[in-house]
Amino acid sequence: MKPSFRQSKIIDLIRENQRIDVNDLANHFGASRETIRRDLSALSKQGKIQKVHGGAVLAKMSAEGSFQRRMERNVQEKRQIAKEAVKLFSARDTIFIDTGSTSIYFAEEIAKINNLTIITNSALVAKVITQANTTNKVFLLGGEYSGDNQETFGSLAIQQIKTFRAHHVVLTIGALDGSTGVMDFNINEAQIASAMLEQAQSLIVLADHTKFNNIASFQVCALDRITTLVCDKMPPKELYEELIQQNVEIIEAS
Repeated sequence: MKPSFRQSKIIDLIRENQRIDVNDLANHFGASRETIRRDLSALSKQGKIQKVHGGAVLAKMSAEGSFQRRMERNVQEKRQIAKEAVKLFSARDTIFIDTGSTSIYFAEEIAKINNLTIITNSALVAKVITQANTTNKVFLLGGEYSGDNQETFGSLAIQQIKTFRAHHVVLTIGALDGSTGVMDFNINEAQIASAMLEQAQSLIVLADHTKFNNIASFQVCALDRITTLVCDKMPPKELYEELIQQNVEIIEAS
């Protein structure tokens, strides 16, 4: 097993269990404790985990509230979605990425591609991509700042979005249904997503199955604006048929 793959799995296990021991990791991967300790040292240097006596926990970040809890839910589903979605992009693409728990998993995958231009309002997304030591160029939007999920928003951020043009916008969403389309629970995040969409040629939505046929407070766009939906399970029949009718490509991560 490649160290990079094992280290990615270690992060997922820590996210799911809050803390994990060296012995448990060694047994899980069939590796020596020395190998696991080297993995933990590498991840610690990258700022992704914090080593503690006998094991590791996630690195402390200011997103300790509701956003941190979202990062700990449906980890495997979000990871699968991110791995599948990254196949849609290639070098020299310009991509908007909004704030969301799935966005962080996607950032970890997209950082493996070189020569991208990334525009984001998420300080966490920007950090993940720049720490990968690739040739990607990252623009972090300014504006009012939220400490919980480390995002910028508001009129200043929206004005800056309008200075860019992108091939794609990648959105993680609050809800998706056949009548309203893409929705978000936070008006600031909905406004940022809408502004990014206006400046992009295509829209890729990343959504796990819990978002289907739900309602959130603020509409981002109708179904016909979606180019591709990447999900962990196919949408329910009625929503699936609405998406197909609107020529939305649906990709089920496996």
